[in-house]
Amino acid sequence: MALRHKRALFLALAALPALAASEVPKKVDYCALKQNPAAYNHAQVEVAGFFMHGFEDFTMFDPTCTSWFDIWVEYGGTAASGTMYCCGTDGKRSRSKPPVVEGIEVTLLQDRNFTEFDRLLHLRASSVVRATVLGRFFAGEESSLPGGTRWRGYGHMACCSLLVIQQVLSVDKQDRTDLDYSWDSDRPEWRNAISVGDMIPVGPFGELLEGQRAAESGQCPWAFDDPSRVATEALARLTKTPEESVTGLRLTKKAPGRMVYEWQPKAGRFWYMAVLSRAYWMSYFARDPNRVAWGVLAAIDIERK
Repeated sequence: MALRHKRALFLALAALPALAASEVPKKVDYCALKQNPAAYNHAQVEVAGFFMHGFEDFTMFDPTCTSWFDIWVEYGGTAASGTMYCCGTDGKRSRSKPPVVEGIEVTLLQDRNFTEFDRLLHLRASSVVRATVLGRFFAGEESSLPGGTRWRGYGHMACCSLLVIQQVLSVDKQDRTDLDYSWDSDRPEWRNAISVGDMIPVGPFGELLEGQRAAESGQCPWAFDDPSRVATEALARLTKTPEESVTGLRLTKKAPGRMVYEWQPKAGRFWYMAVLSRAYWMSYFARDPNRVAWGVLAAIDIERK
C-alpha cells in the first residue's frame, strides 16, 4: 500500500534496520508539530491528540490549531488501518511486513492499548479517539499553494505530512451516552435535489468552541439543553431570516450526542438541514466536562428540483 500520491515510497523492496534502540523520542505538542514539521522530520515523537478515522480520512487534529488537516496517520508493523482513500489503497487490515518510509522501517507494538485504540477507531463509520502515541514522523515536501506554504506528500490526494504509529501509550475511554463520538456530518439524500451545499466550513472546530464559550458565559445558556433552539438560531442567522420565521423545524434523526433537523420554508426552492452535535472532543475544553453545549456541526442547503 502506498501512502504517497506521487511517489510510492511507503513500502520498500527490502526492510532496513530500525534506528538505534537508545533513541530518545521527542515529546511534542500537536500544534507545534504541524506548524514546524521540518524540525521533526524522521524523528520519533510522542504526541497526544484527537485521531479521526473514516472514509478518505485518518488524520490527527487539535481544535485549538487551525482546522486544516495536516497530519495523516498510519500504523507501523504488519497491522494496517484499512483506510480507503485516493490513491492506490486496498483497504486491507494487515500487511506481510513492516512498512519502510523514506528508508526507515517502522515497527509497531500490538498490545492492549493498541487493540483498544484500533477497536474504537473502527467502531463507527467515522470515529474520533483521544490518545497519546509514539510514532515516526515524516514531514513530506514543502509546497507553495494559493493559501500559503504547506507540507504534503502522504495520505488522501497527497494532502499531508505523515505520522506512523509505533506504540499507543494511552487511549481514552468512550463511555458516555450524552456525547457524539463521530466526526462527519449526516448528508441529505440527493433524490429530488439539484444541488447540495455546505453553509459553514467542514470541520468547524472554531465555531463549536465559540458556541461552548458563549453558553458558559451565559450568552446562550439554553445551548446546553435545547438543541432545537440552537438549530433555529443558526438557520436564521445563516439564511438571514428573522428567527421567528424559522417555523416547522423537523427532527429527522436522534442519536447519542447528535440531532438532525430539517426546515422547509413555504416559499422558494431551498430547504435546509442542521446537524447538531455534543462533540466528544469538546469535553476536553469545557469548563465542566459534564456540561457540553449543543453546537452546529454542519448546516446544509438543498435546492429542490
